Amino acid sequence: MASAKSSRSRASAPSGQVAAGVPHANGGGAGQEAGVQLADKLKIFKTDNFDPDAYVQSKCQSMNEKEIKQLCNYLQDLKRASAEEMRKSVYANYAAFIRTSKEISDLEGELLSIKNLLGAQTGLIHGLAEGVNIDSLSAGSESIRENDISNVEDREPSDLEKWVEEFPDMLEVLLAERRVDEALDALDEAEHLVIDAKQKQTVGTAELSSLQNAISEHRQKLADQLAEAACQSSTHGVELRAAAAALKRLGDGPRAHSLLLSAHYQRLQYNMQVIHPTSTSYGGAYTAALSQQVFSAIGQALNDSQSVFGDEYASELVIWSTKRAEAFSHLVKRHALASSAAAGGLRAAAECVQIAIGHCSMLEARGRLSLSSVLLKLFRPSVEQALNANLKRIEESTAALAAADDWVLTYPPTGARTSNRISSTVVGIQPKLSSSAHRFYSMVQDFFEDVGPLLSMQLGGSTVDGLLKVFNSYIGLLINALPSSIEEEANLDGPVNKLVRIAETETQQLGLLANASLLAEELLPRAAMKLSPMYQAGGMDDSRRRGSDRNTRVPEQREWKKKLQRSVDKLRDSFCRQHALDLIFTEDGDNNLSAEMYISMDLNSDELEWAPSPIFQELYAKLNRMASVASDMFVGRERFATLLMMRLTETVILWLSEDQSFWEEIEEGDRPLGPLGLQQFYLDMQFIILFGKGRFLSRNVHQVVIDIIERAMAAFSATGMDPDSTLPNDDWFFEVAQETISRISGRTRVGNGERETNSPTASISAQSISSFRSHGSL
Repeated sequence: MASAKSSRSRASAPSGQVAAGVPHANGGGAGQEAGVQLADKLKIFKTDNFDPDAYVQSKCQSMNEKEIKQLCNYLQDLKRASAEEMRKSVYANYAAFIRTSKEISDLEGELLSIKNLLGAQTGLIHGLAEGVNIDSLSAGSESIRENDISNVEDREPSDLEKWVEEFPDMLEVLLAERRVDEALDALDEAEHLVIDAKQKQTVGTAELSSLQNAISEHRQKLADQLAEAACQSSTHGVELRAAAAALKRLGDGPRAHSLLLSAHYQRLQYNMQVIHPTSTSYGGAYTAALSQQVFSAIGQALNDSQSVFGDEYASELVIWSTKRAEAFSHLVKRHALASSAAAGGLRAAAECVQIAIGHCSMLEARGRLSLSSVLLKLFRPSVEQALNANLKRIEESTAALAAADDWVLTYPPTGARTSNRISSTVVGIQPKLSSSAHRFYSMVQDFFEDVGPLLSMQLGGSTVDGLLKVFNSYIGLLINALPSSIEEEANLDGPVNKLVRIAETETQQLGLLANASLLAEELLPRAAMKLSPMYQAGGMDDSRRRGSDRNTRVPEQREWKKKLQRSVDKLRDSFCRQHALDLIFTEDGDNNLSAEMYISMDLNSDELEWAPSPIFQELYAKLNRMASVASDMFVGRERFATLLMMRLTETVILWLSEDQSFWEEIEEGDRPLGPLGLQQFYLDMQFIILFGKGRFLSRNVHQVVIDIIERAMAAFSATGMDPDSTLPNDDWFFEVAQETISRISGRTRVGNGERETNSPTASISAQSISSFRSHGSL
């Protein structure tokens, strides 16, 4: 029975290794397909007549050294894949496996009880049978009985009979003196004697039955004595292992293992009594003291179990260890994590988790038991609560500072922390931000440093998503700082704080964009790199792991940067829309860009002074001023400044292109567009092309301007007049536009109205005007 039990118990767990924690099974079609492919690869190794030497000879006979190395790598990969497949196969039914193993152990205990009961019943039956024989013999002649009695009295008892008679007293002495090993040897000897006596019939039935009863009685007495000793708080170490081993030798392995684990639990409870969390105690200190006791107890129980039982009760040991880890997690959550999480103390919460995982990792380093997944699963809600509270604190603190921010860009305050990595585009230059943006970035850096050690909890996704939400909230504050930008609130995620200081000047408004662009393009992605496993690992030697991490993280980082940039685009569009509206409409609501301003020119043709319309002159002046400010404000990010100027020009041009009332009046109005109106309109568009070429005008918007010119000339042609014969020559438009540009920008002309022939812009613009007049397009 003992050997059968051992073989079944050993089959319930991997040999030489305690089963680790139960991971989730990965199902799905991909897993099944991979399993089929692996089964095909391993099929050759499963045949009964597989010969390793012949297989190696067949593969390596014609191979060179490089091919042999490749074969070795292939076999190693196949070995790892096979081990992983076996692990997944075991874990997929691990709960049922543990339940079945426990039922088998219980059944073995019941079978042992039945065996003892049957032994007692057998002894009783033999005793009754002997009594019947004696009664039948009593009917014989008295003379024969007297002879037998005299013979018995005359015969000396044998050594065996003497040993049987003295056996109970000897066991009593051994048990009283707690000489366990000798008592076990005596019981084993008696068991063998009973078996031998039954076969050779060297002992009478009565004596044999008495011996069996004595064996059962003292076996139970010794088991109870060992169990009582194992339950004593003073029993530990060698004594505990000896007691468990003795119980196992008595054939009661399940009870022995249960008592061993119970003893370790009682000792753990006793040691934990001196660890008392108080309101003034440090959460990390409490966690460290508690985890030291818990994982030391689990490690010692693991050592004792394997020392005495090997892997026979691996499943029970995993269940017991998991319960201890869960109880530990609940204590840490209640006395250390709860208060930190509620207050947004992410750093304190992270430190508690790190301490616990650190002690657990020391246990896992032995490669026999994994409990980290249990701890991480139970700690995750508290850590997420702390994370969300920390993000909320960043949002509220930034909003409070934005209410008093003057939107003037400055370098970081003296003593403030700065990133230890500088972008290649701004080497040696510290970031210039407004006060609220400096504070926002500083808190984000602290946040990423606190959450970085918690990568094992797979919080990266929720972390960056939460930070994106906070950044969107800050962008909302910047949009609200723009004058007359209330309509943008509907386009932002979440509520927006309206208590923010208005950016009155163009410089202040450009400062809003500088804050957003620098944070989104450089500072936040740089800070988020602290979430990368490569950053955490420092310098790793495994190039394959580096490549895997890079391939995994780069797409996620790119997608996150795109989301940040979309938030900045909302601020940029609000900025451009506000300035475009300021140009198009007056404070009284009058339209500065209406069809009437062109149609009415032919009614008032006296003493015209040709120049681009005021709205387009103001557009160029505004772009010129902003470009000058942006050159100092967007150092290293000139592309953003250029795109911003182009976007502002595009907003004005698209307004004109899509203004239905403007074109209805030009094309279908009661008064048609006259020669002077067309000339003014053509001059305005050529003015835009001239000042915007390569600086304020994108290719797409350039084409829109061309389309607008064609549409206006088509409307003029519909009146029956020829636009080419009406409009002045190309040089006239160039001269008027160039003089206006020089006057607004402050740059002097080369001569008295002479064209600057060496200017690339001048030559390109002149060619554009001439080409359009000749072919109808640029």
